[in-house]
Amino acid sequence: MDNILSKLAFTGVLFLLISSSVEAQVNKKELSKKEIKKINEQLKLVASKEYTKTEMLFMDSVLMHLELNEEENEFPADELYEGAWNNDFLKVYANVNIPDSFKIDISSFVMPVTGMVTSPYGPRWRRFHYGTDIKLQTGDTVYAAFNGKVRVCSYERKGYGNYLVIRHPNGMETVYGHLSESLVSINENVQAGQPIALGGNTGRSTGSHLHFEFRFLGQAIDPSDIIDFTHFCTYDDSYVFNKSRSGDAYFNVDFYTKFKSLKSNFASKTKAKYYKVRSGDTLLAIAQRYGTSVDKICRLNGIKATTTLKIGRSLRCS
Repeated sequence: MDNILSKLAFTGVLFLLISSSVEAQVNKKELSKKEIKKINEQLKLVASKEYTKTEMLFMDSVLMHLELNEEENEFPADELYEGAWNNDFLKVYANVNIPDSFKIDISSFVMPVTGMVTSPYGPRWRRFHYGTDIKLQTGDTVYAAFNGKVRVCSYERKGYGNYLVIRHPNGMETVYGHLSESLVSINENVQAGQPIALGGNTGRSTGSHLHFEFRFLGQAIDPSDIIDFTHFCTYDDSYVFNKSRSGDAYFNVDFYTKFKSLKSNFASKTKAKYYKVRSGDTLLAIAQRYGTSVDKICRLNGIKATTTLKIGRSLRCS
């Protein structure tokens, strides 16, 4: 009995000491030199004693468990992001290596809000829409999609309004925009399904809704590839990220150039054309010159086919 009690006492004390050592490694900047020295002396005292093989295995397993938990909570998916952690901006991964494909565990996904999609992911007339807009009422609760840590909690007047960026251990980052209020703070750990904000209509927004994004190493992913918005759940327990299908890749493949060309062509076709009447001109001759009809010229200028044309008058022809 005494041996069993001594073993229990050993495990309890050992657990507390190892916990303290791990916490000290994470918070060294906040501890005084005297406190760090005291913890190190305690560890040396424990290490100087002789333990059985079972006790040493126990020590290793507890230490590994604590270190893994601390690492995950401190910097989710840190190996993928190569230590990049920025509390100010969404797009900060210009120098991070992005794999061509990567399998992402999404089995713990929770729908941030259950509402109708009001604007899908994809190109818009003047820009690319990197997320999906989901209808809600101002003040509705918004929930975290996965376990993770809040990386950005900020405000962007001409864009997201009040918004959050949360990084997750599976390598994803989720973005929540146009919020009326944030319920969490920068560097706070959150759980999947935890209330993180209240929906709103802040920033560049024309009505109350949640702008929701999936990103992997900064690359945008179409939420409809992952979420079945009819049933508010994921299609599968995993998703394979493909670099060539990401939003940034789509946008960068001459999208802006094509857009400018289309806009220029449209403007040239729709720009109004005018003609100044000269001596001897007739409506039929003017119509033939501009590839239109007499009826259309009359309609554009509020005149009749029998109207006498005055020299010097400007007629709209298209």
